[in-house]
Amino acid sequence: MATKEGPELQQIDLTKLNLQQLTQIKQQLDQELGVFQDSLQTLKMAQTKFQDSGESLEKVTPDSEGKTIMVPLTGSMYVPGKIADGKAVIIDIGTGYFIQKDVEGAKEYFKRKVNFVTEQMEKIQQMGLEKSKIREAVMDVMEVRLQAQLSVQQQQRQQQAAKS
Repeated sequence: MATKEGPELQQIDLTKLNLQQLTQIKQQLDQELGVFQDSLQTLKMAQTKFQDSGESLEKVTPDSEGKTIMVPLTGSMYVPGKIADGKAVIIDIGTGYFIQKDVEGAKEYFKRKVNFVTEQMEKIQQMGLEKSKIREAVMDVMEVRLQAQLSVQQQQRQQQAAKS
């Protein structure tokens, strides 16, 4: 049994589509580009959070044990706390799971997460560029069609004016 990598692409000759079909394709592409933009914003926020977390770990050293810090409960609410162990931290790995790692291991974890998110962003940007090129091609064909329709209408008016 053969496996396929990625979605199967379908080629469409845009010049054979009518204006309504071209408009539908353009609307679909606009929608997909919007989804890509939303995804990029979400990934950028995640990337920033992972970077901030990694940078925060730079301040955790064995000497910081017992020092008072502000612990975030939400994005805008903090409570005072003390560093219990300057050699290990507890990190949120998502969906309500936390793990304890040494500081260097936690830094590596956040570095890997930043790299992963960056790769995903690059993939989405590439797909967005491809969709934008297709959208531009659709718009070019639509413009040609509209110009042709206007030209035909203008010729019809001129013929009717000549008959009058």
